[in-house]
Amino acid sequence: MSLVSTDRWIENYALIGDCQTGALVGQDGSIDWLCFPRFDAPAVFAALLGSHENGRWRIAPANVAAISTRQYRPGTLILETTFKTTTGTATVIDFMPPRDGVANLIRIVEGVRGEVDLDFDLVMRFDYGRTIPWVSRIDDTTLRAIAGPDALTLTMPVELQGEDLRTRGNFTVRAGERLAFSLIHGSSHLGPPDAGDPLDLLRDTEAFWTRFSSRCPKVGVWTEDVRRSLITLKALTYEPTGGIVAAATTSLPERVGGERNWDYRYCWLRDATLTLMAFMGLGYYEEANVWRDWLLRSVAGDPAQMKIMYGVAGERHLLEWEVPWLQGFLASRPVRVGNAAAGQFQLDVFGEVADMLLQAHKGGLPRHPRAEALRRVIMPFVEEAWRRPDEGIWEVRGGRRHFVHSKVMAWVAFDRAARLTEGLDGGVELACRWRQVADAIHGEVCEKGFDPALGSFVQSYGSTALDASLLHIPLTGFLPADDPRVVGTVGAIERRLMRNGFLLRYDTDQVADGLHGEEGVFLACSFWLTDVYVMMGRHAEAVALFERMRSLQNDVGLLAEEYDPVAGHMLGNFPQAFSHVGLIITALNLARTIGPAEERAGQPAAVPGAA
Repeated sequence: MSLVSTDRWIENYALIGDCQTGALVGQDGSIDWLCFPRFDAPAVFAALLGSHENGRWRIAPANVAAISTRQYRPGTLILETTFKTTTGTATVIDFMPPRDGVANLIRIVEGVRGEVDLDFDLVMRFDYGRTIPWVSRIDDTTLRAIAGPDALTLTMPVELQGEDLRTRGNFTVRAGERLAFSLIHGSSHLGPPDAGDPLDLLRDTEAFWTRFSSRCPKVGVWTEDVRRSLITLKALTYEPTGGIVAAATTSLPERVGGERNWDYRYCWLRDATLTLMAFMGLGYYEEANVWRDWLLRSVAGDPAQMKIMYGVAGERHLLEWEVPWLQGFLASRPVRVGNAAAGQFQLDVFGEVADMLLQAHKGGLPRHPRAEALRRVIMPFVEEAWRRPDEGIWEVRGGRRHFVHSKVMAWVAFDRAARLTEGLDGGVELACRWRQVADAIHGEVCEKGFDPALGSFVQSYGSTALDASLLHIPLTGFLPADDPRVVGTVGAIERRLMRNGFLLRYDTDQVADGLHGEEGVFLACSFWLTDVYVMMGRHAEAVALFERMRSLQNDVGLLAEEYDPVAGHMLGNFPQAFSHVGLIITALNLARTIGPAEERAGQPAAVPGAA
């Protein structure tokens, strides 16, 4: 519960979407971020990264002393924000219908008690808040805004006026009344599309989400947290292709006022295995299969040209540029569009692809015809490439190094390829060869990546810095969780990377990553530590850490990429798929005798749906 205000923190937002794009709705009734027609398109509402003049849509009580509460309808992505004032109560229902050729954002204002006076403020902008459209009135209930190729069509049940290059109005809703507004994106050279009946679309949207979420099995006492994370992953999926974006936003800062601001509206290979296992672990095999197929289509071609990330349809060219007319979230500059890390060399992605294929095979997905490319094309390349330095999982911009996590994932590539090949005709000899390469990588990592004085593996060869990605040593089965070197590494990570009960991914004061300033704790890393605790038999500590992680969810169950444990605010892009994947995987590890961590490290698969 909060007073309606213009205070903006990342956790104050909730996500709505249509499985092709997403919008962020603030507790104050303002939609401050929306890209049409897909996640990575230029924003039409960019107030999140600028000011109201860069585009927003606010419906909220005229009474500034109003109190707001909000929730998702159970099992859906339909957001209900309820405003209580001295004269009455009203609810704003926000949703985006699953797309049937029309990209539609609907807001239904419902009178609950008494009467409530509301302000309406719609600022339509294109090109990340820079381009002001021509707005014309088609009839008494329809406005149309056009700029270049884009058009927005607003249908409205109340009288609105143009004022200061925005659309404004005031209206009153009384108990039992429903007023529906619709904003549709389309092409400017076409006529206004049919908005459809908002109440029919509301029913269809609720049915869509409940059909999806009702299949979620029980996961102990954490079932509802898992269900909300599952819905969030579905919402971040670009339905036409199956690609899953890392987040719905760009440039939300990893430290307020800092420069660590990146565009996360793309699909990362590093998420492949854990995302697949999250879906399969909950019995969502169709979604797992679609995600695998997207990934294999995207990486097809010369392995030397494999990217660490792709656009939602598999695009490879994600040119990074800065948006100077946006001041940034809480003045955190620069605002970036595109991501130059797409041009980096990251060795770990080859391990992710191989591991994903093995886990898909173990999970019962039908063998993909492109899996043969692993033998013929990808592995010969990795056999040469694993000796190279790279930019690593965290995409550092301070130069290539021999990152230990990268080498471990190169070992994963050969270990999984050997296991996939052993059962194929003529595969025994090739599997033996790859097992020899895996053994060579294993020996080098244990020699050069372990510091006897620290009693721990280190971030890169010759370094004394630690890195939370080293937790993947037991999680991938590189070494067992009870190996003394693993125990020492976990202890060192706890001592040196823990901040207020949560993990940094690495200490920015010790690592030259090419950037200035600090960052928050990285939520996925704390989930990894919880998973390792489970594997080590430290169950009470695992539950305690997981409960701390759960407490970071905002009021509607969403997680960002990072968290500031001192200020108590979320950081980084939002909502973050990797964080929600981590929540699902950890809940499954805690709730099942054999969870995804043990499965990935080499234990037999658990029965889907068993809790």
